[in-house]
Amino acid sequence: MPTFTQSRSQGQRQKQNRARRTLLAAAGAAVAVLTVGAPAAQATLEDQAAAKPRATAAVTARGEAYLETRLFFGTERPDGGPDVTDAQFMAFVDRSVTPRFPDGLTIQEGRGQWRDSNGVVERERSYELVLLYPTAEAPTRDPQIERIRDAYVAAYGQDSVARLDEPTLADF
Repeated sequence: MPTFTQSRSQGQRQKQNRARRTLLAAAGAAVAVLTVGAPAAQATLEDQAAAKPRATAAVTARGEAYLETRLFFGTERPDGGPDVTDAQFMAFVDRSVTPRFPDGLTIQEGRGQWRDSNGVVERERSYELVLLYPTAEAPTRDPQIERIRDAYVAAYGQDSVARLDEPTLADF
């Protein structure tokens, strides 16, 4: 005759076996759901992936190859002098930018921040200048843009003027 300890162990084993069977049944059901659902999900993803290039192609077909150059001008002077005013900045644009890019440009006012050489985060009023030009003109435009940057640094005692160039398509 089994002792109380033995029957208790048997009861625990039976519970463990039931738990294992339940776990196996749940895992089997999950595998079945994934097996049946995966092809449909994959087909949906493939349909979306196939549709995306067509939509992108329709959008990218418009326009010509251009470069977008953005210049970021700070207004605080590192030497502690007075900030560059709006009137001073617009006079700089009229004198140094418009003659080089008479077909158009965009100026946006903003706020910028950067970490100086001492680790201090500096915040200042700034301007973003956006220039668009055909990619074929890049060899001519690059030195013009560099002269604009150099002129601002020299005129207002700046450490630098940030530059960002991105290829894009433009249609006017």
